Amino acid sequence: MKNFLKKIITLLTVYYAYMLEYRSELIFWILAGSLPIILMGLWMQAAAGGNFGLTPLEFSRYFFAVFLARQFSIVWVIYDFEKEVVEGKLSPRLLQPIDPGFHHLATHISERIARTPLIFLVLGLFFLLHPQSFWIPTLPNILLFLLAAIMAFTLRFIIQYTFAMFAFWTERATALENFWLLFYLFLSGYIAPLEVFPENVRNIVMMTPFPYLISFPANILVGLPVDLTRGFLSMLGWILIFLGLNRLLWRAGLKRYSGMGA
Repeated sequence: MKNFLKKIITLLTVYYAYMLEYRSELIFWILAGSLPIILMGLWMQAAAGGNFGLTPLEFSRYFFAVFLARQFSIVWVIYDFEKEVVEGKLSPRLLQPIDPGFHHLATHISERIARTPLIFLVLGLFFLLHPQSFWIPTLPNILLFLLAAIMAFTLRFIIQYTFAMFAFWTERATALENFWLLFYLFLSGYIAPLEVFPENVRNIVMMTPFPYLISFPANILVGLPVDLTRGFLSMLGWILIFLGLNRLLWRAGLKRYSGMGA
């Protein structure tokens, strides 16, 4: 256990130093995820002229929380893993006494640490431009949001890493991610709060993993009504489902990868 923790700390230290070399790019990556801020203005205008279940102020805070939740749950592992498999770069990773997935996980966590100060800089600018949206969430809401954000990142990472396993069978595993992204944008609460959906549609959506990636942590931070027990248990359940599927595909994929002579 001690050696394992030492390996993890070493990976995080190395990849954090690597991420610091791209601090200027991190700013552009953060700004590239500012779509919720744009949508916020549209939904605030719509709420001012009609009844959508939320007030303009609640829309403003919701999309602020969406922006924050999205920043902590961005994942790109499928693109890196596909490149490793296609170019044969996975082979030396398999010789190391650690699962290659930990390299990708360490990269993402290190990037989150390097990104955080810049996120707060953007948030400060946001509240400067929209002072009416400023509020201080309660401490329980902040702690629950952090837990939900960590679990949302874990779920998002495992889902995409599971899709990445199909790189053993196809050179375009990223096509699965692009297809998944269509549902993710519309059903996660990223483009519109689930509260504006018809109730029967919302009930169906809640049985999928999408709402727990964005909507669930965002609603917690804003203070909108959520079923905490169902939310956290659903996230845990989906994490275990995709983790099991990931390990099955990993073992099957390695046999095919070695069979290809890599």
